[in-house]
Amino acid sequence: MSDLTARQAQILAFIQDHTHAEGLPPTLQQIADAFGFRQACAAHKHVRRLEQAGHLLVRPNQARGIRLATSRPKPQRDDDRLTLAVLGRVAAGAPIGADAHVERELRIDRALFSTEPDYLLRVQGDSMREEGIFDGDLVAVKRTSDARDGQIVIARIDEEITIKRLERNARGIRLLPRNPDYPPIDVPAGSDFAIEGLYCGLVRTD
Repeated sequence: MSDLTARQAQILAFIQDHTHAEGLPPTLQQIADAFGFRQACAAHKHVRRLEQAGHLLVRPNQARGIRLATSRPKPQRDDDRLTLAVLGRVAAGAPIGADAHVERELRIDRALFSTEPDYLLRVQGDSMREEGIFDGDLVAVKRTSDARDGQIVIARIDEEITIKRLERNARGIRLLPRNPDYPPIDVPAGSDFAIEGLYCGLVRTD
């Protein structure tokens, strides 16, 4: 990290430690508090410099829009197989906190997916069982912030993450389970909501 000042390196290390420990990036205010800045805008300037240096990805207008540029390894590939990182768990019932820590890596046949995924997440719960997605399955995810109505998505609501079918209508956004035992999730106006990725398929392991 020779391209960084000592303070920038400290802030990057804080963001890395917080993300790995909590499963979520810190807010700008948390960074400001940790380093004694009077205002969050001072933290924002350092975060912008870290983004420009290629160490962070920053989503505008989100309380927790900071992402580590190296926290999600890109899939390696040869002619027939992909190496995909397993990144924690994703809820298929009620949303739970996301853990971005890499559990392990798997070699997967590329032919299993019509769209090439970027990583795997482990499902917890059974709210997507009518889609054939069960507790313990590994779902393959294509990293994107865009999705169409009716697609199955990995979505973040405030500090939580879940897999559901996306519905966009005149009243707003709903996340639909595929199990009648679970109610739809209506995304409140003004919430910190983001599409994290698209469901590409699943992998079952012993």
